[in-house]
Amino acid sequence: MLLWTTALFLAVSCVGNNVWLDLQFLSDPVFEGEVLTLKCQGWMHTQLSQVTFYKDGKPLNCSKNHQVCFIETATVKNSGQYSCKGQKTYTTRWLTYTSEAIRVQVQELFLPPVLSAIPSPELGEDSPLTLRCQTKPHPQKSTWQLFFSFHKNGHILQERSLHPELSIPEVKERDSGLYWCKVALEGHRVQKQSPPLEIKVQAPVSRPLLTLQPRAAGLAVGDVVELLCKAERGSPPILYSFYLNGEILGNYSALHGEAAPLRFLLKSEQDAGNYTCEAENIISRASSRPVKLSMNGSQDMSTLISSNQLVAWLLACVLGLMVIAAGLLAYFRPWRKAGTLRSRNLPSAPGGEQCPLYANVHYQKDKGENVTYSLVHTKRKEALPQDNSIYTEMTHSRSNKHPAKY
Repeated sequence: MLLWTTALFLAVSCVGNNVWLDLQFLSDPVFEGEVLTLKCQGWMHTQLSQVTFYKDGKPLNCSKNHQVCFIETATVKNSGQYSCKGQKTYTTRWLTYTSEAIRVQVQELFLPPVLSAIPSPELGEDSPLTLRCQTKPHPQKSTWQLFFSFHKNGHILQERSLHPELSIPEVKERDSGLYWCKVALEGHRVQKQSPPLEIKVQAPVSRPLLTLQPRAAGLAVGDVVELLCKAERGSPPILYSFYLNGEILGNYSALHGEAAPLRFLLKSEQDAGNYTCEAENIISRASSRPVKLSMNGSQDMSTLISSNQLVAWLLACVLGLMVIAAGLLAYFRPWRKAGTLRSRNLPSAPGGEQCPLYANVHYQKDKGENVTYSLVHTKRKEALPQDNSIYTEMTHSRSNKHPAKY
C-alpha cells in the first residue's frame, strides 16, 4: 500500500498542477438567459475538496464543497476567463491544484436595440413622426419571435407588438420628450432596452407684440425708453431682433419664453421713426406691427449743448454792454432839460391885457469851434389901434453862446 501511494504521488508530480485539474463548461455556445454550468474535475475523477472557481482572477460565489458551479441566468457580462482550484489529500499530506484558464463567451440572443426617428428627432408641429426600433437576432435564433414596446418619459405608448415601428401622424409640442424601446423574445426572460432618444417638437412663433415704455409720443431728447418684444407662442429658444425704419438695432435671445427688452437713450430726432421687432426660432419667424415713436421739440444733444453755450455767451455780452452804457450815461450828462421857459414881466398891452410870450429855441453848432449856439426867438402880440388895424409882431432875437458838453 505504501508503495502504491508513493507511485501515485510521483505520477501526480510528473503531470503537474495545471494538468491535474480540468475545468469544463457544459454548453457551447452559451446564450444569454441560459444556465452556465462550470465543472472542476480532477485527474482520473479524483475527489476534490475546497474547490474555488475564479473569473478573471476573482473568486466566484459558489459552494466550496462541490465541484460544479451554476450561473442561473447568463448575460454578456458573464463572459471572461475562468479557472478553478482544489485540494487532494494523500494520507497525511494536502496538495492544492489549479486548472488552466479557459475562455467563456456568452452569446447574445439579439443585439441591443437602437431607436431612430424618421424624418428627424427635431421637427415642427403637425409633422408626421415614425419611431423605429432596430435590432438583429443571433443566426441560431433567427426563427424566434421578437416583441417590441415603446415608452415615453416612463409611460408605455405601445406594449408587446410584433411591429418594430410606432407612427404619430401629427406631432404636437406636448409630444416632446425622451423615448426608448424594449425588445424581448417570446417566452424568454431576456429583454433589452435602447438608449433614450430625445424628441423635440418645435412650435412656430406667433406674431410678437412690441410695446414702448413709457409712451410712444411726446418724447424728447434725453428721455430713456424701453422696447419690449414678446411672442405669446413658440418653442424656445427665441431670438428677438429690433429694427428702426428697417435697420437692425440689436438682438436678444430668450430661453424660457420671457419678453426681450431693449433700452436706449434718445439722442437726436433721428431716433424717431417706426420701430419693429422680429421673433425667430428653429422653424419659423414673425414680425410685429410697427410702433411709431415721435418727439416734440426734438433737437440733437450736441446742438443743445452748443446752443446753451451760445446763450450764455450772449447773456455775458449783453450784461457787459449794459455796464458800459451805464458808465457812459453817468459820464455824459445832457445840458438840455425838459420844461418851459420862465415867464418874464412884460409890458401890458393896451387895455391892461398881458401879452403872452412865445419862444422858439434853435441850436446851431459851430464847425470851427467846439461850441454850440442857441438862438432864441421871442414873439408877443401888440394891441392894435382902435381902428382894428392888424397886430404887429415884434420879434426879439437873442443869441447865446455856450460851449457844448459831451
